Amino acid sequence: MILVVGGAGYIGSHTVKELLDQNFEVVVLDNLTTGHRNAVDPRAEFIEGNLGDATLLSEIFTEKSIDAVMHFAANSLVGESVVNPLKYYQNNVSATITLLGSMLEYGVKKFIFSSTAATYGIPDVDLITEETKTNPINPYGQSKLMIEKVLSDFHTAYGMDYVVLRYFNAAGAHITGEIGEDHTPESHLIPLILQHLLGQRESITVFGDDYPTADGTCIRDYIHITDLAGAHIASLKKMLEEDKFTRTYNLGNGLGYSVKEVIETCEKVTGRKANIIMGERRAGDPANLVASSQKIYDELGWKTKYKLEEIIQTAWNWHQSHPEGFTK
Repeated sequence: MILVVGGAGYIGSHTVKELLDQNFEVVVLDNLTTGHRNAVDPRAEFIEGNLGDATLLSEIFTEKSIDAVMHFAANSLVGESVVNPLKYYQNNVSATITLLGSMLEYGVKKFIFSSTAATYGIPDVDLITEETKTNPINPYGQSKLMIEKVLSDFHTAYGMDYVVLRYFNAAGAHITGEIGEDHTPESHLIPLILQHLLGQRESITVFGDDYPTADGTCIRDYIHITDLAGAHIASLKKMLEEDKFTRTYNLGNGLGYSVKEVIETCEKVTGRKANIIMGERRAGDPANLVASSQKIYDELGWKTKYKLEEIIQTAWNWHQSHPEGFTK
């Protein structure tokens, strides 16, 4: 049985569905502050609660036969982390350490951690590998890197096996259109564009068109949510069959798309024209963030299947059928 912490969120809910499709038993723990109960596959057992609740965790590990934990639950707004770092260190660090402590207490020593490209800060390379220096520039990235360091120490001291997965830009929706991306507030580029093209936003703002890129806008690496879920399951299977398996992997497409390219592809998929406003650069926005996922391909055989147009098509299908997200 797999405990998925944060399994009602965007990435967690898609991973839960993929786990169930591959015949894993799943129990989801989520406090629903940002997740959605309707996003959780009904085949999974759902428990509403906080990952920092040691009493609740004790009950779960006592009553369930948990083989491994996947941890998605975190606050993840970069700007908010700067103005309210306490929230990020309490939830992303302190509560996660409570979870890890409970795991050790009950002899559960396999952990898959949802980390972030924000651990790299503003890298000075065009293609980011796992060897690229980590240098987070905000409390969100710092909080994730802290747990990476905790996991390393726990592996050395207690024999806890772990896989750290550093995501770049998760995007798209499940191919069935049953679940997709629904954040409040929304901060991700593709859903912002699609909401605009649905008439829910008056315009879309491009922050800077004078970067040293081909069209002057920032380049980012986008990965389909189901590809992302597949990487978690590939890591889980390897960890369950091999003791002392501990790795850090980047998850990306290895291909960069500029903001203008993303907007143009959204226009192509939807057949609608965007109203674009050119804005000033945002502080701390690097020109180019693209990941190499060669390591996980070499070791686990994982690679992405969805290209940008397919990513956006699945997202558009979701937004059309769920214009108000999971509320309708």
